[in-house]
Formats: sequence, C-alpha cells, structure tokens
Amino acid sequence: MRIDAYEDPGTPDRRGGWRYLAWLVRRQWPRCLAGAVLASVWMVLLAATPYLMARAVDHGLEPGDMGALAVWTGAMVAVGGVNAWLGVLRHRTMTKVRMDANFRTVKVVVGHATRLGAALRGQVGAGEVVTIGVGDVQTISTSLTAVGPGVGAIVAYAAVGGLMLSVSTRLALVVLLGVPVLGLLLGPLMGRLQGREAEYRERQSVLTARIGDLAGGLRVLNGLGGKGLVADAFHRDSGRLREQGYRVGAVTSWIQALGVGLPMLFLALVTWLGARQAAQGHISVGELVSVYGYVVALGWPVAFLIEMGHQLSRGVVAARRVVAFLRLEPAPDEGTRDAPAEPSVLHDPASGVRITPGRLTALVTTQPSDATDILDRLARYTPSNATWGDIPLADIPLPQIRSRILIADPEADLFAGTLHDVIGVPETNLSGAGTLSAVIGDAETPLRGAGSVDLRLRRVGATSHNAPADAQPPTRADELAHLTQAIHAAAAEDIIRALPDGLNTPVAAQARDLSGGQRQRIRLARALLTDPEILLAAEPTSALDAHTEATVADRLKQARRGRTTVLAATSPLLLARADVVHHLVDGKVAATGTHRELLDAEPAYRALVARDDEGAEDTEDAEGAEEEEGAPAR
Repeated sequence: MRIDAYEDPGTPDRRGGWRYLAWLVRRQWPRCLAGAVLASVWMVLLAATPYLMARAVDHGLEPGDMGALAVWTGAMVAVGGVNAWLGVLRHRTMTKVRMDANFRTVKVVVGHATRLGAALRGQVGAGEVVTIGVGDVQTISTSLTAVGPGVGAIVAYAAVGGLMLSVSTRLALVVLLGVPVLGLLLGPLMGRLQGREAEYRERQSVLTARIGDLAGGLRVLNGLGGKGLVADAFHRDSGRLREQGYRVGAVTSWIQALGVGLPMLFLALVTWLGARQAAQGHISVGELVSVYGYVVALGWPVAFLIEMGHQLSRGVVAARRVVAFLRLEPAPDEGTRDAPAEPSVLHDPASGVRITPGRLTALVTTQPSDATDILDRLARYTPSNATWGDIPLADIPLPQIRSRILIADPEADLFAGTLHDVIGVPETNLSGAGTLSAVIGDAETPLRGAGSVDLRLRRVGATSHNAPADAQPPTRADELAHLTQAIHAAAAEDIIRALPDGLNTPVAAQARDLSGGQRQRIRLARALLTDPEILLAAEPTSALDAHTEATVADRLKQARRGRTTVLAATSPLLLARADVVHHLVDGKVAATGTHRELLDAEPAYRALVARDDEGAEDTEDAEGAEEEEGAPAR
C-alpha cells in the first residue's frame, strides 16, 4: 500500500489526544493490522528458536541421534531465515505507518491553518504552529510504534508464558506476573513525563516565536540599540527552557534506566529459578536451555513494551497540542446580504474614516496600530460596525468581501519558490532565450530567463464584479500585460534584472535573500497583480529610499487611477499624491483635506509628516511633476 501525500486526510477526531491517535490508526487500519501481525509473528518466532533448540538437545544431542539433531537444527535455520524476512517486512510496514501519520497530521494542521486564514494569528502564536510542525508531528508518528512492535510484544509475551507452562508452572507464573509489576513501577513516571513534556512544549513554542520575531526585526533592533536588551531576555528564556529540558530528561532517564535494569533483574530471577529446578531434576537439560532462550527472547517484548509506554506518553501530549489547534475556529460568517453592485463608500464609524470610491486616500497617525486597526475593520478582519454603502460589512458574506477588498500586509508571507511563483504566477513557463523588455521598460536590456512565455495566470479577485457573464477570459497577452504593469508599478524591474535568471530565479522562504526594500516591492507587485476593486495598504514604501519611494508613489497612483486605494502612511512623498488625507488622533479623524491643505492648517499634522528642507523640496518637486504628468486614466 503506497502513501499518497496529496490525498484527502479525512476529518480528525478532535475530542482528545488518545482519540486523535486512535483516528490515525483507523485511517490506515489495513497497514496497521499488517504491522501488528508481522510484528507478532516475528517476536513469536524469536521465542520459537529456544523451543527448537531444546528439542535438538533433548531428542538429538543427548541421545546421540544425529538425524534428529540435523532436523531440529535445520528447522532453527529455516525459522531464522523466515524471521529475518519478516523483520524486513515489519520494519518497512511500520515505516509506512509512521510516514502516513506524519503526512496526515501535517495535512490536517496545514489545512486547518488555511481555513483559519487571518484568524490564525489572533488565536495562536507563530511559535506554537512551528513547534507543532517541527516537533509534535514527529512525536505523534513515532508513538504509533505501539501499533506494531507494541502489539507484537504483548502477543510474544503471552506466547512465551504459554511455552514456559510446558516447562514449569512456577516459571510461567513469574513470567506472566513480572511485566504487570514493571508497569506498576513505571506508571507514575509515565504520568510525570506527560506533565513535564507538556510544559516543555509550551515553553518551546514561546521561545520559537521569539526567535522568529528576532529574525524578522534584528536590523531594526540593532539600529535602535536594543539588541543587547533583547539578547539578555532571550538568554533568560532559553535558560528556563534548558532547565525544563533537564527535568524532562531526568524523568526520561529514569524510565530508560528502569526499563533496562528492571527487566534484567526480572530475567535474572527467571534464569536463577530455572537453574535451581534443573539442578533438582524437575526439568531436563534441554528445558533448561530453552529457559535461557526464553529469557533472552523475552528481552525484546519487554523492551518494546516499555518503549511503547514511553512513546505513547510523549505522543498523547503532542496529540493534545494538535487537537487544541484543530479546535480553533474562525469567526462565524453570518452574512446574507449581497455587497453593493457598484463602487460604494466604505465607512468606519469607530474612527470616522470615510473612503470615497475611486480615490487615493491616506490615513496619517502617530500610532501605526490605529491605522492598521482601521484597515482591519474596513476589510472585516476584525468585528466592527463598518459599512459598505448602506450595508454593514458583517451582513455581507465573507467571500464577496475577500474577492473585492484586499489588504496588502507589509509582513505578508513570501513562500519559497521562483520569483514568478512568489509574485503569484504559479503556472508560468518563462524558460527560453528571449526578452521581456516590456517588464523592465528598456528595450535594450533583456530580462534574463523570460523568453518563451506560456502564461496561465490565476488572479485572485481580478475579474470585475460587474463584468458581463459572457465576458471572454483574459488572453495570455492580457495576463502578461497585467504582470508587466504590476512589476512596473512596484518599481521592481531592477530586482528582476539583478537576479541571475530573472523571474525564474529561486527565492528563499520569506525572501530572506532579498533586501527589505526588495521584499516590500515584491509584496506590492503581488498585491497590484490581483487588481482588487479596493486596495488597503499599510506603509507600502517604508523600507525604500526617497528616490525609489517617489517612483513607486507616482506609478502606484497611475496604476490605481479610478480604483479605490487606501494607504496608511506618514511619508510626504505618498501623502502629496493622495486625493484625500485623514489625520487621525487617538484613532479618530481630527482633520481631513489634501496634503497641502493640512500642512497649512494643522500644526500637529505638519509636525508629524514634515521632513528636512531637502525632503520638503523633493515633495514639492514631486507634486509639480504629478501636475505636469497628466497620465490618462487606465
């Protein structure tokens, strides 16, 4: 049975950690059953070897019957060969069981994270998700070892007890009662391990989240002089995690030590009792040999039983964390009214912000969080009384809002892949030797790796909401034009020119091999490529130098002419190009007008956005250039 990493994982049982583990077993019960059968037969045949050896001694070696000795010896060789083959099959089967559990858990976690969407960050930290993906998934899959060797150990243990009955009732009772006694001794440690493991995982998720925050803001921290302070805090937190890891390790070491030591004492007791019975003549020499063999054979099932308890204790802790994540639910979508058929005013009563359709509107505030809160309310990422036209956003089905309103998050994820994948062109063939000069705006400069273009662009929300039903789908030329416009509007041509294979160049996760300004322009190009009816962007040029920022500001206004665009920014280069500027104080509109009107009439606004004389001159020059440009509407 092969493992399909892309099949439907099914609906997980979210009622608890044990139930989740049981669900993983049920989803692949034929494979789990095969693993249990193979492991059982394999371990029983390990115990069969001492039985055959005893027969070879009693019926062949002791009476001097070479024929019987050869038969029993041949049987031992045959059983050993078969058992070796069964061991290979058992290992392969259990590997598939673990891989299936691993992939299935990854799929349900990733699928649920996708369903949560924007609600994910508000309900669980990034460190928790990373810890689940990196540690808990592996722990869960490993715990399914109990399905194969665990079941096989129980069967083999019972089989050895039965074989011991043929030798000595006393020895059989010692064997059958020994493992339950071991369980009683190790049980409290298993419970303590679960508690320590749960606390360790919790601390680990918190520290993982902090590592991610540090990686993303290290340059800013260094520039502000806060690197040492944060490093000290991280050192303290990592020290606490280390101490908790020592506690987990202490419990684990006791379990493993007792798991090795107690079985040896138990098996030594069985051996000593067997030797005494042989010396007293109660059992034969062959039976004594078989007792020694049974003792050796018991080492495997006893070790597997202890390992099973250890892995299940850790696995159920990891499964509870996964179940807790799967229980998270996004806010219910109870919208029943259709969105406005035509472009309409967006209004946020909490702040007084009113967004006029078809205009470039800017939000200016000393607290960036106030502006981002407004954008979240206008896009219905947080509950509010915001309206679209005369309709409350809460009454509109969420898919309609998502298809027409887009937030360009400055920290939006950039997944690993080629640059055209990152921008949002997943089915593009840009191989070949040619040029795509339109993208870089320079007919003499080729765009490497962008020759034979086979573009099948899947643009989210790009189709107009009032397009006729019989409208023809965009051609490849149209789609290429959209890509060209998005890259040009984001002033990202130089990024493509600088990469070895242009748009076909692989980019690391979060585009960490690009600079902060390059990542910001790539995110902006991706947002513009979707061509939403309403674009909401928070500080889209904060990481750019003044020259590049002015270029992006000019091109952004031209690309979005006639479309509704809202920018949360304090840059004069952007504000000078806005049709309307809302100055916010404590999250509410204090003044509204153009950038120039507010500079003249509002001292607080002027103090917030004014730059040095050179910056002011740049702004005035940009305003004059804009007036002279007079670009036609798109």
